[in-house]
Amino acid sequence: MAKTHANLSEIDPVWDRILTEAEAAVADEPLLGGMIHSCILHHGAIDRALAYRNAMKLASGEMSEQLIREICDAAYASEPALAMAARADIVAVYERDPACHRFLQPLLFFKGFQAVQAYRVAHWLWRQGRRDMAYFFQMRVSETFGVDIHPAARIGQGIMIDHAHSIVIGETAVVGDNVSMLHSVTLGGTGKDEEDRHPKIGDGVLIGAGAKVLGNISIGRCSRIAAGSVVLHDVPEKSTVAGVPAKVVGEAGCAQPSVTMDQLLGTKG
Repeated sequence: MAKTHANLSEIDPVWDRILTEAEAAVADEPLLGGMIHSCILHHGAIDRALAYRNAMKLASGEMSEQLIREICDAAYASEPALAMAARADIVAVYERDPACHRFLQPLLFFKGFQAVQAYRVAHWLWRQGRRDMAYFFQMRVSETFGVDIHPAARIGQGIMIDHAHSIVIGETAVVGDNVSMLHSVTLGGTGKDEEDRHPKIGDGVLIGAGAKVLGNISIGRCSRIAAGSVVLHDVPEKSTVAGVPAKVVGEAGCAQPSVTMDQLLGTKG
């Protein structure tokens, strides 16, 4: 009787799809078999695979793979929402990045996804009061991926960071759910104020490559920030801003800019 009804916690369509894709990838490219087995097929659940991948990428002569993996395992066991957010991130990357054709690609190959997952563990450490270890994770993420996210920043789920090179997200920044950003985006502060000094990004926002959003300002939900813009003031929801300094140049053009990824001004997505 116990086997006739699956435990809901064991139903994981994202992980099941990753396993299926991993088996096919091994058949297609046997030389990657060892890597794919160790990263994916060896593990019984997605949180274990995430912990292993974090450990493999972040380990150094200063901190062993085993210690980092133990920290990550503890984080995922303590807070299942971390793995749920990772699932949402995988689906977001698959749906929004035309270069992503399988669920396993972010987990294996995409540094934007990997950096965000390592940040999530660092944020957990920060909230546990383990500030120095959180800073260590931040340092290693920056050194390994070229992505610098302060562990105190608050980031939602369904996040897609394409290419991810030179991303900077400051200490008091807040990023909502279903946000997409491209490389060289900065969510930075202004001046030396130690209080709340970084942007608050609403749900569904698309931030183009090279955009700089500076100061304790609000970016309304489902807005677009054009590539190369410097945003210094609040942005109304469902609008498009562009320029240096950025100004409102029109409506967002679609209901979900972060999903359509339409970055051409004047189009309707």
